[in-house]
Amino acid sequence: MTAGGIALIICALSLFVIAAAISYSVIRLGKLIDETSASLKVFTEETAPLLEESTRTLELINSPLESFARISKNVEDVTTKVSEATTDFMDRNGAAVKVAGALISAASSSKGRKSKKKAE
Repeated sequence: MTAGGIALIICALSLFVIAAAISYSVIRLGKLIDETSASLKVFTEETAPLLEESTRTLELINSPLESFARISKNVEDVTTKVSEATTDFMDRNGAAVKVAGALISAASSSKGRKSKKKAE
């Protein structure tokens, strides 16, 4: 056996070792990918019900909020109408409002005199 034959054997053995190391790495990488996909599948299966439950909770919360928004809008509309009616009444019946104010102040002052007389 010559030096070239020995070098060829050493070269073949080193290529065999390199091929074995690469195949071992590929096998390990395949197992890692399998484990990762299994973990991802479990994560997806557990997350989907959680997302559905969260969505349902938000729907249950938003339902009363929508009702509250409708109630607030109705109250705003009623307040606007009452304000407009009061303004129209004041504009059209200014003298009647003055008379009503005078009558109310007279009535409250007469009540004040009656309570003072009873206290004495």
